[in-house]
Amino acid sequence: MSSRATPAVAVLMGGPSAEREVSLTSGRECAAALRGEGYEVALVDAGPDLCARLTDLRPDAVFNALHGRWGEDGCVQGMLEWLGLPYTHSGVLASALAMDKARAKEVFRAAGLPVVDSVLVPRAQAEAAHVLTPPYVVKPNNEGSSVGVYIVHEAANAPPRLGTGMPETVMVEAFAPGRELTVTVMGDRALSVTDIITEGWYDYDAKYKAGGSRHVVPADIPADVAAACLEMALDAHCALGCRGLSRADFRWDEGRGRDGLVLLEVNTQPGMTPTSLSPEQARVAGIDFGALCRWMVEDAGCNR
Repeated sequence: MSSRATPAVAVLMGGPSAEREVSLTSGRECAAALRGEGYEVALVDAGPDLCARLTDLRPDAVFNALHGRWGEDGCVQGMLEWLGLPYTHSGVLASALAMDKARAKEVFRAAGLPVVDSVLVPRAQAEAAHVLTPPYVVKPNNEGSSVGVYIVHEAANAPPRLGTGMPETVMVEAFAPGRELTVTVMGDRALSVTDIITEGWYDYDAKYKAGGSRHVVPADIPADVAAACLEMALDAHCALGCRGLSRADFRWDEGRGRDGLVLLEVNTQPGMTPTSLSPEQARVAGIDFGALCRWMVEDAGCNR
C-alpha cells in the first residue's frame, strides 16, 4: 500500500462478458464491504477506457470483481501487470488456464485429479449428430456461471440446437451423475464443502436468483469424501498456480463412495454476491464478508 492515510482500492466490475450483471452485483457488494473496512473505494465499470481510468486513479490495489471472458481469463490480469498495480485473485497464466476448460483438464489429469472425458468440436458437428453417447453436456470452452450449458439426456433422439451466443467451437463432455459439491480455497487453506441442492440442473438462475438453490455447509457427507474434496480443491488450486481465492466444483456419485468424486472445474474468481458460495463458506469458517474482502486486498500483488 502507498503512504495515503486511507488506502485506495479500485473495484473492477461489469465488463462486456455474458456475466456482466453478476459482476456488477459482486462489485457493488465488495465495494460496500471494503468501505466498511475503512478503504477509499472507486467503482470502475470495465470498458475500453479501463487502462486510462486506472492510470488516472493509481489505486493502491485493484479488487477484480469481473466475471467471464476478459475479466478472469488473463486479459485484465496482463494489463494490471503492465501497469504495476497489485490485484486480487490469480495471475495471468492461472487465470488463462482455468478459463480454458480443455487445457485445465490436461493440468488436472497430470496432477492425478479425476475428470470426465471430453472433446472440442465445431458447433455445427455438435448440432448435426451425437458426438458422445448420451447423456452428455455441451458447453462453451471458456465461459463460467453455467452460461450456455446444454444437457443431452439419455433418451434424447437428437443433438441439441445451440443458442446464438454459443461459440464456433464447443466442449462436449460426458455427463457426471450425482450431487453438486464445491470447495473454496483461500490462500493455502480449503475452507469447507458445500452440498448444492436444486430442483434440476445447477444453472445460471439456480446460482444467482434468490431461492434458486439451497446450500448445506458443511455438507452432510462421509468424512472421507469431505476430506477428499478439500484435498483435491487445494491440489487443483496449486496445479493451476492459483492465488488468493478460488473455488473448485465437483460432482459426487455417492453410490461409489470416494471413487465417485469428479472435479468439474476451478473458478479463479468466484461470485461475491449475497447468494454466492465462497462468502458463505468463509462465514461458516468464522470470516465475515468484510474480513474476507479485506484479506483479498491485503493479499493483492503483481507477478502472480
